[in-house]
Amino acid sequence: MSMSTVTIILFIALLVCLFLNIPVGFSLGISALVGLLALQAAGGSQSIGFLSQTMVIGCDSFPILAVPLFILAGELMGGGGISTRVLAVCNAIFGRFYGGLAICAVAFCMFFAAVSGSGPATVAAVGALVVPTMLKEGYSKEFTLATIACAGGIGVIIPPSIPMVFYGTTTGTSIGSLFMAGMGPGILIGVCLILFCNIYGRKNGWRTDAGKFSWKVLGKAIWDGKFALLDPIIILGGIYSGIFTPTEAAAVACIYALFCGVFIHRELDLKSFLKVLKGAVSTTGTTMLIVGAATAFAKILSITGAPTMIANAISSVSNSGIVVMLLINLLLLFVGCFMDTTPAMLILAPILMPIATAFGYDPIHFGIIMVVNLAIGFITPPLGINLFVAARVGDEPLETVVKGIIPFILIMLFDLLLITFVPAISMTLVNLLQG
Repeated sequence: MSMSTVTIILFIALLVCLFLNIPVGFSLGISALVGLLALQAAGGSQSIGFLSQTMVIGCDSFPILAVPLFILAGELMGGGGISTRVLAVCNAIFGRFYGGLAICAVAFCMFFAAVSGSGPATVAAVGALVVPTMLKEGYSKEFTLATIACAGGIGVIIPPSIPMVFYGTTTGTSIGSLFMAGMGPGILIGVCLILFCNIYGRKNGWRTDAGKFSWKVLGKAIWDGKFALLDPIIILGGIYSGIFTPTEAAAVACIYALFCGVFIHRELDLKSFLKVLKGAVSTTGTTMLIVGAATAFAKILSITGAPTMIANAISSVSNSGIVVMLLINLLLLFVGCFMDTTPAMLILAPILMPIATAFGYDPIHFGIIMVVNLAIGFITPPLGINLFVAARVGDEPLETVVKGIIPFILIMLFDLLLITFVPAISMTLVNLLQG
């Protein structure tokens, strides 16, 4: 049996598992086991224990420790009263505009992204606070849920970002530099979404009767939420100034959110704290299973020589960097429709990054391109996890969210092209701070 046959068996096993609706982590693990057995039949010397060892090694990394910590920080932020205070500040600034509540939702997602690093967590936390109010004010269900689902994708673009941690660990790229590079694209996408919400809100006459802008109201909201607003400043400021690493920043975020929830806002009692821990443990367990299984899958894939074959196939299509990057973007967008961000990043980053660098792309810039592509995968069926989370938050069928998501996908695709072919959007801050 040849290595190419083993590769085909590996991917067929994965597709069958996904088609049978087996959870992604188990699908990757089962397909890795099938691939290992095929590898043994082809004369490979790897034992069954190789699979478990690789899974453990995949999770045994100091940078990856940031993942469960950022998940916990996001849960603590939602349960400790930080979220409601930030929303009040957003409403004081944007509430008087057409589409004001939708604009608040996007701005709130951008803030929450600077703490949690997770797209689905951002949708769940922001949606629980914003969706009922938007529906009450007459916003359509389709637009409301689609706004939350799309804006939640900013959670993995604005730093800190869990997918950036995975990209950095698998490619050896500086996670701190990736965090810096994500700021510009995240703000670009947020501004585009805000403009669309304002235009669409004006077209439909959606405007909360918030009266004229009041410095007094804004000042009160900022004062009430001063400790909440300090959260991302402490985290990102500490990372960029070199005071602590991204992993240490995640631990600081947890401690700060816990302190605010218990001693300042006093909204985090024992019962709510246990609920927060339950949510964080559930999400972390699922994520780390995917990390371990994806690492094993990628390791077997590398043994078969598939990464080299894929890289050669893409590179052979054209000598133009523009054409190759368009093909890579199309591949990532397609993968994002069927695979979660974590396994997609762990499997594809080591394969695609050398291709991009061969055509003159900086590894940091390419990491942002990958993250934005996979963020779009959050809102593209059939997998689109943000769509499912938004539907659950709004207690509506998935079809309701899908009906409103098309214009948001088009906006994200436009931003993706800008980010891909205008490196300055990602690299300006990196060059300034490292120059």
